Amino acid sequence: MTTHQRDYREIITKAVCGNGKKFIQSKDEVMSNHHPSSILGCWIINHEYHARKQTGNIVQIEGHYDINIWYAFQDNSKTEVVREQIHYCDDIPLTEVDEHAFDHIHEVMAKVVKQPNCMECSIVDGRKIHVEVEREFAVEVIGETKVRVKVTPIPIKNNPSQSAVVKRVK
Repeated sequence: MTTHQRDYREIITKAVCGNGKKFIQSKDEVMSNHHPSSILGCWIINHEYHARKQTGNIVQIEGHYDINIWYAFQDNSKTEVVREQIHYCDDIPLTEVDEHAFDHIHEVMAKVVKQPNCMECSIVDGRKIHVEVEREFAVEVIGETKVRVKVTPIPIKNNPSQSAVVKRVK
């Protein structure tokens, strides 16, 4: 081993090996029970999701949320709330990837940057209602990678407490 090789060590450790972020806009369709006269409100609740690494540099997020639409019907004389669960599957490309990471991935972490939010809700045709939704995710892929560190020897000072023990004989 040369002097240069002794000055460095390679350590295998878990680290963030890739990350990405994506802003998603989608249009969802909800069917009402009656012909709506007007939309009185729209909100999205009960968002759940999970992420997994796909082949290549893609993380896939599958999830669902509930859309609740409060609308008036019969010439705005009655109201009702229609609820529909929407399922989605989003592919998030990894923009920064560690080329030295080992192939087996230990963990994928996904974080919601922006919860699904209704941007616009409109009556399209008869009982059909379109809802424009925005959401945003950030993902990190954690795996094993190799790190090279410089080793600097620390000089050991002579400490009296580390001196040899002497036995007294009577």
